[in-house]
Amino acid sequence: MAQPSDQPSGSRPTPEVTVLGIRHHGPGSARAVAAALDELRPGIVLIEGAPELDAVSALAASPGMVPPVAGLVYVADEPGRASFWPLASFSPEWVALRWAQEAGVPARFVDLPAAHMLAEAPSDPGEAGPAVRAGVRADPIGALAAAAGYPDPERWWEDVVEHRAGGLAVFAEILDAMAELRATAAADADADAENRAPDVDADNDRREAAMRRSVRAAVKEGHERIAVVCGAWHAPALVPSTFPSVAADAALLRGLPKVKVVATWVPWTARRLARASGYGAGVTAPGWYDHLFTSHDHVPERWMVRTAALLRREQLDAPPAGVIEGVRLAHALAAVRGRPAVGLDELLDATRAALCGGDDVPLRLVADRLLVGDALGSVPDDTPMVPLARDLAAHQKRLRLKVSATATTLELDLRTPSHLERSRLFWRLGLLDVPWAVRTSTGRTLGTFREAWSLEWRPELAVAVVEASGAGTTIAAAATATVAQRATEAADLRAVAELVERSLRADLPDAVTAAMAALVDRAARQHDVVALAAAVEPLARTYRYGDVRRSDTSAVASVLEGMLTRIAIGLPAACASLDDDAAEAIVARIESTGRAVALVDDAATSERWAAALATLADQVGLHGLVAGRAVRTLLDGGRLDPADARRRLWRALSAAADPAAAAAWLDGFLTGDVALLLHDHDLLGVIDGWLVEVPDEVFDDVVPVLRRTFSRYEASERKVLGRHVRRLGSSPPGAGTGEGSDPGSGLDAARADLVLPRLAQLIGAVAP
Repeated sequence: MAQPSDQPSGSRPTPEVTVLGIRHHGPGSARAVAAALDELRPGIVLIEGAPELDAVSALAASPGMVPPVAGLVYVADEPGRASFWPLASFSPEWVALRWAQEAGVPARFVDLPAAHMLAEAPSDPGEAGPAVRAGVRADPIGALAAAAGYPDPERWWEDVVEHRAGGLAVFAEILDAMAELRATAAADADADAENRAPDVDADNDRREAAMRRSVRAAVKEGHERIAVVCGAWHAPALVPSTFPSVAADAALLRGLPKVKVVATWVPWTARRLARASGYGAGVTAPGWYDHLFTSHDHVPERWMVRTAALLRREQLDAPPAGVIEGVRLAHALAAVRGRPAVGLDELLDATRAALCGGDDVPLRLVADRLLVGDALGSVPDDTPMVPLARDLAAHQKRLRLKVSATATTLELDLRTPSHLERSRLFWRLGLLDVPWAVRTSTGRTLGTFREAWSLEWRPELAVAVVEASGAGTTIAAAATATVAQRATEAADLRAVAELVERSLRADLPDAVTAAMAALVDRAARQHDVVALAAAVEPLARTYRYGDVRRSDTSAVASVLEGMLTRIAIGLPAACASLDDDAAEAIVARIESTGRAVALVDDAATSERWAAALATLADQVGLHGLVAGRAVRTLLDGGRLDPADARRRLWRALSAAADPAAAAAWLDGFLTGDVALLLHDHDLLGVIDGWLVEVPDEVFDDVVPVLRRTFSRYEASERKVLGRHVRRLGSSPPGAGTGEGSDPGSGLDAARADLVLPRLAQLIGAVAP
C-alpha cells in the first residue's frame, strides 16, 4: 500500500492500493481473494481481463449465468479473430467480480484492451487468457517449487496455497516471492541479452502499463481503497510505489494498432479449462479444483464417496468398506509424505489400491469423469448475441435439443415431423460449418428414413456461429447464401453436386436452385468424363432418397440422366493409355458411377452403362486393372456368362501375358465378394495354376499386388479360401467320399439323404 509516484499531494487521504496476486483458476487463491476482500472492503475492484468485458460484466449477477463461462471478444468485421477469457466458479477473477456485485461496489477489468491484442492476433480463435499472454521466460510457480525442494509445482502450490486458509497475509507473501523472482529474471535476461524474446517482453510490458493506467484512473476518481486482482507475476509491477512515470507508460501504449471489437459471454466447458486441451492458463484437474472450492469440510471423504459412486454407476465393484480404507490410506500417505493435508496424488494412489484393485483402467475413468468432467456453463437469455445465434437458440428450444458438452447420439426417424425438422437443422448447420451435430452410425444398418447424429457442444462453436452470421440473420437464410456463394466458387463438379445433395437434405429450395444452376452450367462445359463420374453419385442419392424428405428432385433427374449418358459414351475413350495411378482413379469412378446407375434404377440407363462396360472389357490395350474390374462388374450384374468370364480370365492369365499386367487384371477382377472364388472351383483353379507358373524372376514383383488384392478379404474368408486351395489337387471343394457321391457335382448323395427328412419337416412338406 503506497502512493503512486506521480500522485499529487493534498488533504485527501492517501489511497490504499492492495494487489492480490493470484493463480488463474486456483481454488485456494479464490478463497483467499474472498477473505481478503471481506477484510479490505474496497471501494472498487480491478480485475485482470479485457476491459471490453466491462460492457457485459453486469450479466455475471444474473441467475442464468452459471460457470464455467468465458468472456468472448471478437473483431466486428472479422469474427474469426477472437479471444476467450474463461472463468470457473473457482477462478479468483470470478469470485472478485461476484464479490463486488454483491457488495455494491464497481468492478472493472484491467489489461491491454483486446482491441489492441486482436489487431495483430492470429485468425484462429483461442483462449487469450491472462497466462497465455504473460510472456515470462520461466514458470514462476515452478521456480518457487524448485526453491522449496518440490519436484512438482502443482504439489507445492497445493501445499502452500490450496490447502491453507488465508487472506491478506498470503498475498503479502506471494508479492514478496514474485518480486524476488522478477528481479532474478531481469538479471538473467541482462546477462543473456542475445537470447531475449523482445516481442514477448514488450507485450508483457504493454499489458502492465495498461493495468497501471487503470489503477491511476481509479485513484484519480477518488477511491480510497482499491483492490487489484491479477496474475501473481504481475503483482509487483502494480504496487504504486514501484510505478514508473506516467510518460513512460504512455510511451509504451502510444501508437498501438486498434480494431473495432464486440464483447459477450459464452458457455464454457470443464474440458476446455484443462491444460490438456491446450489452454495455456489451464489446470490439470478442473473437476478436482471445483471439488476443493465447493467442499468446505471432509474434502477427502467426499471425494472418495464421489469416486465410489462413479465406479458403481459403471458396474464396477466399490463397496463402502473400500471407501473407508481408501480414506484411511490417503491420510496415511499424506502423513508419510509430509504433506499438510491429503492432496490429489494421495487420493488417486489410495483409489487405485482400495477401489480399483491396483488396475489403472478404472482409474482412467475417474480421471476423465471426475478430475476433468463434462460440466457446461450457461449464460442468460439477455446476453448479447448475433441474430444467428439467437435463431439457433430458438431452434434448440423449440426442437427440444439439449446443449451438452458430453457427446450424445441422437437417432432420427425422418417420417416423424419433429425428427425431420431436427435433421434439416443439422444439415443447415453443416452448410454453415457449425459442426454441433455430426453424422454417425449406431453400428447397425439404418434405412433411408433414418439418420444418426452425434451432438457435442464445444465453446469454439460460438465463434463459428458469429462467423456464419455474416451470411444472414437466420440459419435458413445464412445457409442459402453460403450455398449460393460456394456453388460459384466450387473447385470441381463433384463439390457442386454435393452442395445440391446437402441443400436438398437441408430443405433449402433457393439454395437448391442456385446450386443446380451452377451444376447445369458446369456440367454443360465439362468434357472430362472422370470429373463427370465423380459428381453423379451424390446426385443419384439425392434423386433416389429425396422422397423420404418430401423434396422435389425432378430437376435433378434430367441433369443426372444427361450426365450418365455422357459418361457411358465417353468412358472407353477416357480409359485409353492409363498409368497405374490413373487406372486406380478411373476404377473408383467406375464403381461410383455403377452405384449411381443402381440408385437411378432405370432400364435404359442400365443398358447404356452395361454396353459401356462391355466395350471396356473388349478394349485392346486397356490397363489390366480397369479391364478386370469391368469384367467382374458385368459378371456380378448378370451381364456376362460365368463361362465367358472364365475364358477371359484364362486369356488374361495366359503364358503370353505380361505377369504384372495379369496381376493388375486379377486385382480388378477379384475386388468384391470372395464368394465368387469359393463357389467357382474352375475359376479358383485357373488362378492357382497361373500363380504356380509365374516365372521366378517376376514373382517378387507380382506378390505385392496379389497380397493387396487378397488383404481386402476378411481373415475368416481368407482362411476358408486357403482350405479350398488345398483341396484343388484332390477333389472339388465340398466333395464327399460316400458311395453315392457324384464327382462332377461335388455333392455327397449319402450325406444329403440324411438331411432331406428334417428339411422336409422344416418346410412343412411332411408332418413332424
